[in-house]
Amino acid sequence: MKVILFGATGMVGQGVLRECLRAPDVERVLVVGRSTTGTTHEKLREVAHKDFTDFSAIEADLAGYDACFFCLGVSSAGMNEADYTRVTYDYAMAAARALLRVSPELTFVYVSGAGTDETEKTRSMWARVKGRTENAIRALGFRRAIMFRPGYIQPMHGIVSKTRLYRVFYALLAPLYPLVRRLAPSLATNTESVGLAMLEVTRGASSDPIVENGAINALATRALAR
Repeated sequence: MKVILFGATGMVGQGVLRECLRAPDVERVLVVGRSTTGTTHEKLREVAHKDFTDFSAIEADLAGYDACFFCLGVSSAGMNEADYTRVTYDYAMAAARALLRVSPELTFVYVSGAGTDETEKTRSMWARVKGRTENAIRALGFRRAIMFRPGYIQPMHGIVSKTRLYRVFYALLAPLYPLVRRLAPSLATNTESVGLAMLEVTRGASSDPIVENGAINALATRALAR
């Protein structure tokens, strides 16, 4: 399996990268980002790219892959809708269109979030923009386009958020996470489970176009049982 990863320096992307590099059936991982991950691995190749609204300059690098895990995203806190749309919708669509031209058979997995509104009518700006993005990706014509909607995500294996406030938040909730995961698996997951579940859907373990938090955990459990 050959995988392209966007957003590898973010909290979720770090977890997905870790699981891709650990998976025996993943032979190559291409990371596309503005900055390097700082990770060295024989499977890993990184391509630096600045303009995430136009990937034409690196399209040749994107050809021949089996899956794309699009983990790039930002919090909507303090952002207006135009700026949030640029990062959330425009970046994802530019990448998806480029990939469709050169790797049309790949599985495109997009990290959305619990509460995303695919009707695009909610008052919640982030949920509306995420829903619009999901709908647009699914309409492009990929062989498989899968939307991941995790709830609360606990960072694992030394992975940390770039945002200091979030780092404090995750540290405070860490002792409670095992209990929440056990009692309410539909509400919480972790970075390892998200990565494992993405690999599982690429292997064909699920045909659902939308994968909610509980399904993410179930797919991760299935992957660990291999």
